[in-house]
Amino acid sequence: MAATSCQLRGSTTLARPRRKVPPEFESLLEALPEPRIALDPDYRIVAANRAYRDTYSGGSRVIGRRCHEVSHGFDRPCDQMGESCPLRAALASGHVERVLHVHHTPRGDEHVQVELTPVAGESGDAELFIERMQPLPTSRAESSGVGLVGRSPSFQKMLALVSRVAPTDTSVLLLGETGTGKEMVARAIHESSVRADAPFIAVDCSGLAETLFESELFGHERGAFTGALARKAGLVEAASGGTLFLDEVGDIPLGLQVKLLRLLETGAFRRVGGIEPLHTDFRLIAATHRDLGRHVREERFRADLYFRISAFPVHLPPLRERRADIGLLAESLLARISGSRPRTLSPAALARLEDHDFPGNVRELRNILERASLLADGDQIDVEQLPSNLRPGGDRAVATLADAERSALAAALTAHTGSRRELARSLGISERSLYRRLRRLGG
Repeated sequence: MAATSCQLRGSTTLARPRRKVPPEFESLLEALPEPRIALDPDYRIVAANRAYRDTYSGGSRVIGRRCHEVSHGFDRPCDQMGESCPLRAALASGHVERVLHVHHTPRGDEHVQVELTPVAGESGDAELFIERMQPLPTSRAESSGVGLVGRSPSFQKMLALVSRVAPTDTSVLLLGETGTGKEMVARAIHESSVRADAPFIAVDCSGLAETLFESELFGHERGAFTGALARKAGLVEAASGGTLFLDEVGDIPLGLQVKLLRLLETGAFRRVGGIEPLHTDFRLIAATHRDLGRHVREERFRADLYFRISAFPVHLPPLRERRADIGLLAESLLARISGSRPRTLSPAALARLEDHDFPGNVRELRNILERASLLADGDQIDVEQLPSNLRPGGDRAVATLADAERSALAAALTAHTGSRRELARSLGISERSLYRRLRRLGG
């Protein structure tokens, strides 16, 4: 359904609540793979295909009910509840309208891209509206234990950009502070792309020396250097057909940036110590917390590489710019952290968290909640279980993230009598992550 010129034969007005649409129109709607509904100008749902019923209705009746009631639980239209209303906008413009909404589903609230197409009747006026729902990319990366959660304007602006670029093959540059979830967003973009069934290869550019970086990225031939006992394929080969995620791309040594640029422009590379040109095909997603524009001006980052990777920049807002999302994030994190004994935040504890600036962003929030859930005796986390710098009075030493993690792990180790694998499962992390944290903290 592409335009207002699409005619609905035999239609007059759809203001009546139980108006029937022509059977052939219902059949056409039913055959479409994406969730779709037909609305009248009074917001009533007059038709819904199986994809919509299976995805959003949970088996409940939707025909004859108003869309804002079914989708959001509102008793008034969206534009009267602080949300944008695509139907109201389409009535005014006569054109297709798109908005980002949070819809109720049997699985909980989900972000959905809504596209509303007005359909003209014989009078030439819009008498029917076809609404198509497309779920936004989500990811539940193990490193965070929480999906893309939030309703704040800055977060929804970011999600809208992600939903636009994910189905394409355009290079993406994710910009954001440490702990804002750049790898999670990168995975979500990959999972919603045509390359979703191919590998997602993540490279941390901040922790590799120049010689090691080149070998890891491009691979090496046998005997290329001391210790190169066999040929090794590089990560760009492993990512072929899929997505290559370069985290902290601003830390790539200047001498290697020209090789990366050549790879991105031609798809060609050579292994270290090799002479045979090889080819690969991947989608690039890069991320950094640095000001790459300033690095370019200071000649610490190549301008041509910067323009090549920044075709579609996406800013990930820090947590202090989306304080209204802290409660939603905490709920999702606690469901993962607490396991079989889910915990909630007291109103006072939530207020303290919402007042905190979170320099470590979502990663810091998770650490705080992980520690607090271990210290809480009951089902509710109160102010007393939060780090001392979040408690009233301010007369105690400020706890660092490392302090919080050390205390939480120490408490968990003391209370746990089973295996390390069982402990990792109870903490909601992998066994490998547990051993890595124990080594870092000297446990």
